[in-house]
Amino acid sequence: MTTLHILTAEFLHETNTFCKLPTTLQGFSERGLLFGQQAIEARRDNNTELAGFLDAADAYNWRVTHVLSAHAQPGGPVTRAAFEELVAPIVAAALQHKGQLDGILLGLHGAMVPDFCDDGEGELLRRLRAQVGPDLPIGITLDPHANVSRTMCDLANIIVSFKTYPHTDMRATARHAGDILQRTMLGEIRPVTLRVARPMLEEANGGRTDIGPMTGRLARARAYEKEPDVFAVSINGAFPNADIAEVGPTVLVTAQGDMARHAAFAVDMADDIWACRHDTLNRYHTVTQAAALCKAYSSDRPGPIIVADYADNPGAGTYGDATSLLAALLDAQVQDACFGPMVDPQTVTQLAQHQPGDSLSIQLGGKTDPRFGGAPLALTCTLVSLSQGDYVGSGAMIGGLHRSWGPTAVVRVEGIEILVVSIRAQILDLQQFKAFGIDPEKKRIVALKSMQHFRAAFEPIAGEVIVCDSGALGTLDYAVLPFSKVPRPIFPLDRDLDIADWLGRNNNGVYIPLGS
Repeated sequence: MTTLHILTAEFLHETNTFCKLPTTLQGFSERGLLFGQQAIEARRDNNTELAGFLDAADAYNWRVTHVLSAHAQPGGPVTRAAFEELVAPIVAAALQHKGQLDGILLGLHGAMVPDFCDDGEGELLRRLRAQVGPDLPIGITLDPHANVSRTMCDLANIIVSFKTYPHTDMRATARHAGDILQRTMLGEIRPVTLRVARPMLEEANGGRTDIGPMTGRLARARAYEKEPDVFAVSINGAFPNADIAEVGPTVLVTAQGDMARHAAFAVDMADDIWACRHDTLNRYHTVTQAAALCKAYSSDRPGPIIVADYADNPGAGTYGDATSLLAALLDAQVQDACFGPMVDPQTVTQLAQHQPGDSLSIQLGGKTDPRFGGAPLALTCTLVSLSQGDYVGSGAMIGGLHRSWGPTAVVRVEGIEILVVSIRAQILDLQQFKAFGIDPEKKRIVALKSMQHFRAAFEPIAGEVIVCDSGALGTLDYAVLPFSKVPRPIFPLDRDLDIADWLGRNNNGVYIPLGS
């Protein structure tokens, strides 16, 4: 049997277009920018897209050329310089091996916005197609918070999104894409991906897959994937903090044959997303309410109360330095608590001039844009520890992966231990506290910055979980964000939207690539 040659790469970013911190090449380097064999060695045994691609390669005896693995923390638009620097080797490798490649697999996010266009994934695919032509099969994996463009559907034959949030199935999803690619390369199938959209900034529950309506949708998706000529069904809750034309939830079907039948299935799923647009699973407390609940939390309860600041989640491109929740907890005089992260490299630099045990005054957090989440807090703290911020994940999402907060300090203010870091990232693994001497399992109150990913590691140790909106950049009050490019009307900015009129003007929200 002929050995098939596959080109692979991972290039991911979720762009918050309202964030004023541009995503540079350094931003990719901070998460571990890896090339070729170095990337394979670091990522093949973990829950990564590359590991799934390599699982397929082992099963089918592929020859794999892996170009790079690049994944920056969500933030502002990707600079053109960074985009060009990382896209160039992928395109160059495709050109170098042109005529020898049998397929391409890419681990993408689906919500990348460079500073020169609205669709980073579509631009990468466009450049690849210019080199390899229209016939070479390309498969991509996406985060379910992707804003999937028509261009992505035009240029990628195979699109498979993760089916979990917290995302714990990256490897399995990539293997799924690889299995479809194998059949495509052998000529057994000719997949295309159709797209059905609705005029919303996001699915109302952010695509939560642990409870709520998405569980039923995903069960239907898995069942439909067993139908003849159906290879993957992907439900994308979307990423709403992107002021772009093609924003919002989508249902994708990667299939062949009777595309009208597949589109009807996707339309029914999209209609359900629209019908549930007012439903929410979370109760979003104010920071004052959240602090009061923490103060009243009984010490007799097994496990701590976890309070998540949904609005200052660095995983959604926020600054990570909002202070309003911490201020409320201090005002409530909570004890036996921890808080993290507070992204404040300036304060870490100040603390580095001192020794553990020292007491000093700091201006903590709120430095990037105090309009979102609060101004700096004038505090007297005790320095507990200093480190370079390195840790290795132990949970379902990043177990075995090496990460870093950059220069890091732990300080104690009254009854709260605070993790102060230099590099933005959300809390989604116990080791992000434990590696620095903070054991959340032994605390009564654990305050952290995350939307949903924290649940994978923290719900098992929790006595109770609550979420709050601190008014930071990830606030659910979209009216305070200066949207200008999104198509109007759109929910929830336009709550009186006439959906029948919209469907009539937009082909029922259905897009099927030409030639399918």
